[in-house]
Order: sequence, then structure tokens, then C-alpha cells
Amino acid sequence: MTYVIAEPCVDLKDKACIEECPVDCIYEGERMLYIHPDECVDCGACEPVCPVEAIFYEDDTPEEWKDYYKANVEFFDELGSPGGASKLGLIERDHAFVAALPPQSHDE
Repeated sequence: MTYVIAEPCVDLKDKACIEECPVDCIYEGERMLYIHPDECVDCGACEPVCPVEAIFYEDDTPEEWKDYYKANVEFFDELGSPGGASKLGLIERDHAFVAALPPQSHDE
């Protein structure tokens, strides 16, 4: 089990979750952030600080956003397990599912 970042993060990337993550497992893609499923220790520190409520425990992800679990996992297929997001910085790509989404508007 792991945490999942879903659609409210697309085209927003607030990054408050990155600051709270004690194991540095939240990676930045072009349009959204991704939680590494093998590096996440399920501490839950990221979930309450997300201002748009985009982070869910895997089993609690709303049905309309279930595809984001697969996007979070498969984002790391090529990348592997780098052992920390901070040393990589921005990864200039997204999962194909996310890349194909129309631009998301976020009303402040």
C-alpha cells in the first residue's frame, strides 16, 4: 500500500507535501507530483498539508481518480528507485495518462 497523488495536483504542484515528506519520495514531473510506491513509508505526513486534497491512501482514492494509482506507479518504470527526489529535481516528463489530460484550471 502507498499514497497516491491524483488529479487536483495536475497543473498546480503546490509542493507543500514535498516539504513534509520525511523520506523524500515525492518526485516532480512536468505537470504533477508523483509518490514513489517503493520509497513511500506510508507515514501520511503529506496528506493533511496538501491544499487541494490531491493525496489519498491507495484504497481511499476516489473512484473517478483510480487511474492515478497506475500513473504514480508507472511513472517510475524507467526511473527505477533513485532513493530520493531532491537529488533529481524536475523530471521533464509525465505519465502518458497525465500528459494527455487537457490543461487543468485551478480557481484560487
